[in-house]
Amino acid sequence: MASTLRLVSSRYLSGVASKNGLYATSSTSAPLMFRSSTSILTSSQFGSRFQSTEADAAAAPKVKAPPMVYISGEEMTHYTTQLLLQQWVEPYFDTSSWEKYDLSCKSRDDTDDQVLTDAVEAGKRVGAIFKEPTITPSAIQVQEMGLKKAWGSPNGAMRRGWNGITISRDTIHIEGIELGYKNQVLFERHAVGGEYGAGWNEVGAGTLLTTYIPKDGGAPFVVDKRDLTDNHNVCVVYHNPYDNVRDLAHLFFNRCLNAKVTPYIVTKKTVFKWQEGFWATMKKVFDESYKDEFLKQGLLDRSGGDLQHLISDAATMQLIRWTDGGFGMAAHNYDGDMLTDQIAQVHRSPGFITSNLVGKSDDGSLIKEFEASHGTVTDLWLDHLAGKETSLNPLGLVEALLGAMAHSAQLELDTNPKDAEAKKVHAFVGNFNETLRLALHNTFRYGQGTRDMCGPTGFTTEDFVAKVAWRLDRYLQQQVEEQAPPELSEEDLPVPANKITAFDQKAILQLFEKYDKSGEGKIDFKNFSKMLMKMGVAPTKSS
Repeated sequence: MASTLRLVSSRYLSGVASKNGLYATSSTSAPLMFRSSTSILTSSQFGSRFQSTEADAAAAPKVKAPPMVYISGEEMTHYTTQLLLQQWVEPYFDTSSWEKYDLSCKSRDDTDDQVLTDAVEAGKRVGAIFKEPTITPSAIQVQEMGLKKAWGSPNGAMRRGWNGITISRDTIHIEGIELGYKNQVLFERHAVGGEYGAGWNEVGAGTLLTTYIPKDGGAPFVVDKRDLTDNHNVCVVYHNPYDNVRDLAHLFFNRCLNAKVTPYIVTKKTVFKWQEGFWATMKKVFDESYKDEFLKQGLLDRSGGDLQHLISDAATMQLIRWTDGGFGMAAHNYDGDMLTDQIAQVHRSPGFITSNLVGKSDDGSLIKEFEASHGTVTDLWLDHLAGKETSLNPLGLVEALLGAMAHSAQLELDTNPKDAEAKKVHAFVGNFNETLRLALHNTFRYGQGTRDMCGPTGFTTEDFVAKVAWRLDRYLQQQVEEQAPPELSEEDLPVPANKITAFDQKAILQLFEKYDKSGEGKIDFKNFSKMLMKMGVAPTKSS
């Protein structure tokens, strides 16, 4: 399979860095990035370049990360997240204040699920949670793993324990790379109620009564009575709690304003009459507190100057049609689950969607739990166990981790608003998050991404993590520069794959290292000129 040689301008890096409030080196050189058909060249091939960044990071003092609850899962996402922590986070942060809970099936089984109870209590107390994807074991997995029982999904216990309001699911974007939606799409999924907490049973012919007994001692009454004439029936009972819909509305409309997107409310209230209350509450909050600001910013131009209601059937069609993005939707629990799965498919995959549970503590502060929108990626884990190469895109995992770190720093600052150290840590976490995003996104932009983005020549899981770690360290070190260099845009210059097979890449690397005098993965203009003249390909005045 063909290899790829890419020449990338450091000026593009510098321009993006300065645009984001970061600083980059003032060197005018252009670093040459080499990649084989299956992976980045190893640290031993690059010599001291990768190794020195690890040494530099180790030598620098670490920042004490604010308290956070870290919930670990299993399989491929657990393996990959540990790589991210070791290479991207732990070189810069002391994470000893993080409370860690193992929600793997084995841990839950060994503790009779006490670990889940402990994790929920810790999350309620701390308020900032990062959760790796976990497994809810099937009957077959119970046998395969030797478990005592099929432990249920931990999500229900978390939503109840943290007074869940909404699950925010938003599209993730990388500037310059087309995914699905051109602009951001926001979604609020009511975190409680609906089919997920339903009671049910299989019954024969007879009569079903659903009776309500008031808590205040009032007279009970029948909510529903129906005669069952079939000999085989499934009866299902559930409810939609609406006390926290006002909180959901405020969260949703504020986020839409910040992201400058148009809000829509989705229900099936034309048929499911009981859903009218959801729409009525959202509309009331909007009219009372937000409509004027949305009109002022022109965010209702596409919706006729007012908050619009969409029937869930129509919403499924609009999600396919509105690929320009720039909108937000809020819906009930089940509808939100289905519609956000559709958004993920339009926007390439669940790996490009966030999933953040927002709840409220007893003192009114927000509890936020961040996780990737996808599962544990079992197929890649089996490949990994078999010794095969894997290529997992960690974008969703990274966004979740950074979100939890940012919320933990904000909670620390809210608790100690005048504390100088809290302010310093908050600023450091914010800058670190933006710098890591820049390093991560640029690695994709430079064609050095995972195989879901770059095809079969994309980086392996381990090599991609290592490459971003190397770039992150460079960017953080470059921020000590006092002035950013002038911005200069330069086209990427890929060598066609059908031509590169004839070249000896090892010899090219040796030649590059000969003229890379600084050992920083760059060739300055003087050495670049010498190289061209030595090779006899330097342009002459006559030519």
